[in-house]
Amino acid sequence: MKAVLMEGFGGIEVLKVGEVATPVPGEGQVLVKVHATSINRPDLVQREGKYPPPPGDSEILGLEVAGTIESLGAGVTGWQVGDRVLSLVGGGGYAEYAVAYASHLMPIPESMSFEEAACVCESYITAFSNLFMIGGLQDHNTTIIHGGGGGVNTAGIQLCRALVPDTKIIVTAHPSKIKRVQELGADLVIDFTTTPDFTDAVKEFTNKKGVDVILDHVGAKYLAPNMNSLAYAGRLVIIGIISGIKAELNLALMMVKRQQIIGSVLRSRPVKDKAAIVAEFTKTALPKFADRTIVPVIERVFTLDQVAETHRMMEEDQHFGKIVLKIR
Repeated sequence: MKAVLMEGFGGIEVLKVGEVATPVPGEGQVLVKVHATSINRPDLVQREGKYPPPPGDSEILGLEVAGTIESLGAGVTGWQVGDRVLSLVGGGGYAEYAVAYASHLMPIPESMSFEEAACVCESYITAFSNLFMIGGLQDHNTTIIHGGGGGVNTAGIQLCRALVPDTKIIVTAHPSKIKRVQELGADLVIDFTTTPDFTDAVKEFTNKKGVDVILDHVGAKYLAPNMNSLAYAGRLVIIGIISGIKAELNLALMMVKRQQIIGSVLRSRPVKDKAAIVAEFTKTALPKFADRTIVPVIERVFTLDQVAETHRMMEEDQHFGKIVLKIR
């Protein structure tokens, strides 16, 4: 089968399309004929040699797939060859075929294309699990979702508007993306280039109360303003560390305000844990895609031989929403 291979680690020049053996599904797994996948920030980090796949998962890049079931592994029930599915994968998405656990599959709604379905698993499940299942976001709360315009950020805004419509959403964004973030449904957009410490803006917007949940992928640089922006009993969920891993924390403030800091990674979770998240997402959020309440935001669809361009676009932060790689 054709797949995107890496000739060592480094820049986009290491990405090449080549031929490898088609994987074989094991017990509880299926083989998916991949029609589309999408590009995620961890793909770039893995390409640089800093984010290896979990043991047993494919070393080929790609954390989500949309396609049809090609074959069933031992013990798989409830699915048939030919079913249209989308799925999380620990690796292997940038290829014509990928192995996925049956418990991680979701049916692609008839109203969705393969390209749209390829956007769902990594970004929308990340936003859903961290905002709602871990962060406990509820209607009439206020949240900050950092990274305006990225896949997880746009997914988070859409999920909030669909599932908790009375929640107030604050987003930090580059000035070039502020208008589109506002149009997507954010109540307040803060220009992070001119306001790196967003504490005062958040306090003014919330009448000094602060916010209930923050979803952050920035890490060290934002720790202090995040904690200063949290309300009493607020939760900071950290899903990325692009600005570094070390920062000073005011423990007294955290104790007095009963705040929580929660670290979260999706890829390395046990199969059973991911299955539980997928099941909850399927029940709660997937119907919103089926009825087109939520439509994935796609910046552009590339072909397999354009994979280097997809990584360049993400590195240069030229995208809004998702970058899709069409396999077939």
